[in-house]
Amino acid sequence: MTIRNIYAMWKHHVFALFAVICSSSIGFSAHVFAYDRVTGKAFASRSEVYATHGMAATSQPLATQVALDILKHGGSAVDAAIAADAMLGLVEPTGAGIGGDLFAIVWSAKDKKLYGLNASGRSPKSLTLEMLKAKGLDYLPPYGPLPVSVPGAVDGWYQLHDKFGKLPMADNLAPAISYAKEGFPVSELIAFYMQLSAKRLAKYPGFKETYMPNGKMPNVGEIFKNPALANTYEKIAKGGRDEFYKGSIACSIAAYMKAQGGYLSYEDLATHHSDWVQPVYANYRGYDVWELPPNGQGIAALQILKTMEPFNLKAMGQTSPEYVHLFVEAKKLAFADRAKFYADPAFNDIPVKQLISQEYNYQRAKLIDPHKAAKSVEPGNPNLLHGDTVYLTTADQEGNMVSLIQSNYRGMGSGMTPPDLGFVLQDRGQLFDLTPGHFNSYAPGKRPFHTIIPAFVTKDGKPWLSFGVMGGATQPQMHAQILINIIDFGMNLQEAGDAPRILHTGSTQPTGEQMNDGGYVSLESGFPMETRRELSKKGHILQDSLGAFGGYQAIARDPQTGVYRGASESRKDGQVAGY
Repeated sequence: MTIRNIYAMWKHHVFALFAVICSSSIGFSAHVFAYDRVTGKAFASRSEVYATHGMAATSQPLATQVALDILKHGGSAVDAAIAADAMLGLVEPTGAGIGGDLFAIVWSAKDKKLYGLNASGRSPKSLTLEMLKAKGLDYLPPYGPLPVSVPGAVDGWYQLHDKFGKLPMADNLAPAISYAKEGFPVSELIAFYMQLSAKRLAKYPGFKETYMPNGKMPNVGEIFKNPALANTYEKIAKGGRDEFYKGSIACSIAAYMKAQGGYLSYEDLATHHSDWVQPVYANYRGYDVWELPPNGQGIAALQILKTMEPFNLKAMGQTSPEYVHLFVEAKKLAFADRAKFYADPAFNDIPVKQLISQEYNYQRAKLIDPHKAAKSVEPGNPNLLHGDTVYLTTADQEGNMVSLIQSNYRGMGSGMTPPDLGFVLQDRGQLFDLTPGHFNSYAPGKRPFHTIIPAFVTKDGKPWLSFGVMGGATQPQMHAQILINIIDFGMNLQEAGDAPRILHTGSTQPTGEQMNDGGYVSLESGFPMETRRELSKKGHILQDSLGAFGGYQAIARDPQTGVYRGASESRKDGQVAGY
């Protein structure tokens, strides 16, 4: 009997004993352990959720309930997604808000096809790379006026609504307006992150007035109101997207930014537009996995999957050192290409088709040494071939599905908080490279490299799964892991999200800089000590990383019955519900 077998038996009996003790002596439900005994699998915080008429999965229960209410009142999946996102900007300002950007993939049941929306903003036209270098900067700072780019979320809402909405926008925004006026109790997780943000952002004008009206951030369970955001939402509901980009809101943003020494102007806001883009896909073991093309990092997930496809992952096992090593090495290869090629396609000819091709990634897979961790990885040459964030997903009775992600970047964003508007402007511009000549080098009116990515999977041309995982550079790694957990390891949606995750950081920076130390591997609890020891022997540097493993939501659709099943993140406040 192997050490792993002994460990598994020991864990099963200890967990079973603990469940009995908890349920009989203390009164806890301990359903996670009971569910483990029912399924015979190690990872499940709860069962999947099933429904027929509609479903919503978001990172906050109040947002999920708002989305369901919209669906029950005849709204489309897009209406529900907009209502939920507006709500998240209120109840989870540490990850979302209308000062940030948005990306979405929509399955249209009527058209039987996917639509992609890039609602990310561009850099100020009046700020140049030469001006930044003259300030002595080697990189854009994370906070303050310089990293602020045009917020694209509101235009994204209206683009989605114009194409797929059924209810008036005023109806979609009404729940968030009501909660902003009446207040809501702040959860443990959000209170923790709001208090962290206060340490960095409270010095910026407007931030305290909006989020710390009593001189401090709200505590757990405390009722928090944001009347300024309610007023802003009401203006948008009445005046449409032009109220935000050309009306009084735009004027307030521009005046505030000028007073703070920033460069984002009224003209930048007035000329902003989103873009409908064609999602791209790679086939992984019979499933078509769809992502949006750059300036986002979605195709990194496709590169990881295609690099790992030649290997028998099922035989390795999800917590084995062989699988973890292979995953980390595949991630290094994909992220080396990410650092070089992923940028605004309006400024660069990006070889997307080649980067996600089987031929290219199978060649890259041959670079992986099964016995040794690579200390540095160079990007490939695909042209040689011929040829902190919120995520939510919704689905309606007609079969429409939405995969949507939205973010301020770095939690609550730049700290730039225009007076009486109720939100913080994003700091997404920090992801520009200030080295001339790179794909992602700063330029006026350019979209920065983006981390937030929605995902979708089809099978035999039919919708199969709408999912995403929030969390910076974590996202493509977790997209790949979720699908490998489902397709290779046979997990259901909830098990796939609950299973312990692998996170690799370092080795290649977003600027392309090689760190030459192989980076760092973080493993959640659930990976056996044997795996950790074997990874160290292969040259991996292991470190702890608490809270950086992302937040997951998913909705799948049965192509025969039309039944939805969903899962939500057990590490955060997530909730999935249907009706």
